[in-house]
Amino acid sequence: MKDNDMCLTEKAIAYIRELFRGNAGGHDVDHMLRVWRNAERIAAEEPGCDHQVVVLAALLHDADDPKLFHTENNGNTRRFLKENKVSEDLTEKIIDTINAVSFSQNRGRIPKTIEGRIVQDADRLDAMGAVGIARTFAYGGEHGRPLSDSIRHFHDKLLLLKDLINTETGKRLAERRHEYLKEFLKEFDQESE
Repeated sequence: MKDNDMCLTEKAIAYIRELFRGNAGGHDVDHMLRVWRNAERIAAEEPGCDHQVVVLAALLHDADDPKLFHTENNGNTRRFLKENKVSEDLTEKIIDTINAVSFSQNRGRIPKTIEGRIVQDADRLDAMGAVGIARTFAYGGEHGRPLSDSIRHFHDKLLLLKDLINTETGKRLAERRHEYLKEFLKEFDQESE
């Protein structure tokens, strides 16, 4: 990675730390950093991707999430990229990648670019396994949802994710996390009887 790319990555990390300060509902700075690390893992095994697009899209993918922010046209992301003199062409690639990630907004659609597929997989991986379980209950608690609603979320979304992973690397990483979700639900059912 070039030095100026690393500097921009560090600035993006600082930006999301500020933007997500105080958020503890599962869409926090730690989520962004895990998605970034997942994306880096996948990108390392996916030739032909634009690494800078993957990194910045992964770090900024929730910067304009409508559940968290009332922005239009990816305003938070665009502001950060403009302030850091990112070209219009690169900005649009990053925005297009981010807009292809959301589970609820892209149900059934596979991103057209390898960068979009990588970041979407990275985000979906963070909704699976032990971290996914923790995030589900953190979000539910923050929004006053009973446990039964959080458990329903497993069936409505989390258990579907393994079959929606795009990349071979992502599929490999998802396998263990998916099994952990199933084991958790089995244990939860037994303890709830």
